[in-house]
Amino acid sequence: MSAFEQRLNDFQKLIKKMIAYGEAVGLMHWDLRTGAPKKAVEGRSQVIGQLSGELFRLSTSDEMGAILEELSRPDHEERLNRTQKKMIAVAKKEYDRSKKIPPDLYQQYVVLTSQAESVWEEAKETSDFAKFRPYLEKIVATNLEFIEFLGYETNKYDTLLDMYEPGMTMAKLDQLFGALRERVVPLVAAIQQSPHQPDTSFLKQTFDKEKQRQFNLFILREMCYDLEAGRLDETVHPFAIGLNPGDVRITTKFVLDDLATALFGTIHEGGHALYEQNITKDLMGTNLCSGTSMGIHESQSRFWENMVGRSYSFWQRYYGELQQTFSGLLDGVPLSDFYRAINESKPSLIRTESDEVTYNLHIMIRYEIEKALFEETVSVADLPEFWNEKYRDYLGVVPANDGEGVLQDVHWAGGMFGYFPSYALGNMYAAQFRHTLLGQMPDMEDKIAKGDLLPIKEWLTEQIYQYGKLLDPGEIVLQVTGEELNPDYLVRYLEEKYKPIYKL
Repeated sequence: MSAFEQRLNDFQKLIKKMIAYGEAVGLMHWDLRTGAPKKAVEGRSQVIGQLSGELFRLSTSDEMGAILEELSRPDHEERLNRTQKKMIAVAKKEYDRSKKIPPDLYQQYVVLTSQAESVWEEAKETSDFAKFRPYLEKIVATNLEFIEFLGYETNKYDTLLDMYEPGMTMAKLDQLFGALRERVVPLVAAIQQSPHQPDTSFLKQTFDKEKQRQFNLFILREMCYDLEAGRLDETVHPFAIGLNPGDVRITTKFVLDDLATALFGTIHEGGHALYEQNITKDLMGTNLCSGTSMGIHESQSRFWENMVGRSYSFWQRYYGELQQTFSGLLDGVPLSDFYRAINESKPSLIRTESDEVTYNLHIMIRYEIEKALFEETVSVADLPEFWNEKYRDYLGVVPANDGEGVLQDVHWAGGMFGYFPSYALGNMYAAQFRHTLLGQMPDMEDKIAKGDLLPIKEWLTEQIYQYGKLLDPGEIVLQVTGEELNPDYLVRYLEEKYKPIYKL
C-alpha cells in the first residue's frame, strides 16, 4: 500500500469512527425527546456532552488536520474520485471551522442545549418564559462567542445561516423574502376578504388516538416509507432523525380534537425520512450520507405534506379510507368540503399548524427576530414582547400566552439559529422541483389519484435523494430544474391552488 493509499485509508477509518459516535449521540437525543424518564435528563445530557465533545475532538484532531493537508495536495487530489474529493472538502470545511472553537466550550454548549430542550418542554407547557430564559440567554451568548471565533465578513448571522444552507446570506434572503412577501401579502388579504370561507368544524371532533396512529402508519406505507428501516413515535414537537439509511425515525404529535395536526405532521416528517432512506448505499460509511442542506431537506417534507398530501388528487384516493377509519365522524362530509377544510388559509399563531399561504410569514417573523438577536438590537429578555409585535404586524394576531408565542418552537433550545429560513427556502425549492416534475411526468396528479406514489418517489430519488451531500443545494437546483432558485414558482403554485378554493 502506497503512502497515499495509507493516508486515504486512515481518513476513511477516521470518518467511520466519527459516524459511529454521531449515531450514538443521535440515538440518545431521540431517546431524550421520546421517552427518557424526567430524572434521566441531567445524566443523559452529560453523556451526550461527553460523546459530542469526543466527536468534536476527532473532527479537529491533529491527525485529521495532517490527513486533510496531505490529501489536498495537487498531486494527491488528482488521484481521488468524485466522492473522495467531496468527502475531503466537507471534512476540511468542518475542520477549518471547528478548529477555531475551544473543545471545552463546545462540550459545555452541547450539555447546555440538551438540558435546555427538556426545560423548554416544561416551560412551553406552563407558558413560563422566565423558566427558559436563562438557558436561552446562555445559548445566544455562546453562539455569539462561536461567531467571533469563526469570523464573518459582513453580518454575524451569515455564519449561522451557512451551517444549515451552504452559501446562503442575509443579502440573498432579504431579496428572496422581499420578492415573496410582495406577492403573498396581497393573496393573504384577498383570501381573508373572500366570502367563500371553508367550514372546518368537522376536523375538530374527537378522533381516537390509536385510530389516528394506524391511519398515519397506513399513509406512511403508501408514501413508500420503509417501516423496516424506521418507526413512528410520539413527541411534543415532531421531528425526523436519520441515524443511517437503515434507521430513519420520525415522530408526530397526536391531538384528539384536531385530525390535521398529527396527519400532516406525519406526512411532513415522512418526507424528511424518504430523503434519508433513499441516499445511495454507496455513500454509507462516508460523511456524505445525509441531506445536502436543511433547505433541500425541507423541500421534501413540504412537497410531500402540501403538494401531495393536501392535494385534491391525494384525497380522491385516500378519503374513503379516512372515512372508514373514523366511522360516523366524516360520513356526511363531501370530499370537496374536506379538501377545502384542510387547505383553509387564515392568519394563525402556530407555525406548524399554519397553511401554505401564511406559513412563510411565520418564517419571516423568526428570521427578523434572529437577525435582531445577532445584530444585538434586541435582548432575550425582550423576546416575548418583540415576538408579539411581529405577529401583530405580519399576521394581525397576538398570542394569549408565551406557550403559543415565543415558546412554541424547540429550535432555539437546541441552538438551531439560522435554521428557520430553510423552511421558506424549502417551499421555494419544492415548488420549483414540482414544476420540473410536472413537465417530465404530466400525469403526476392522475398517479396520485390512483395511489401510485412510487414513480414520484423514484423520480425524487434519482434527482435528489441519492446524492446525499455529494452535490451542494445550488448544484441540485440547477441540475434538476435548469435554473437557480426562483420564488416565482411558489407564488404561481399558491395562486393556482388557492384562487379556486376561495373563488377569487
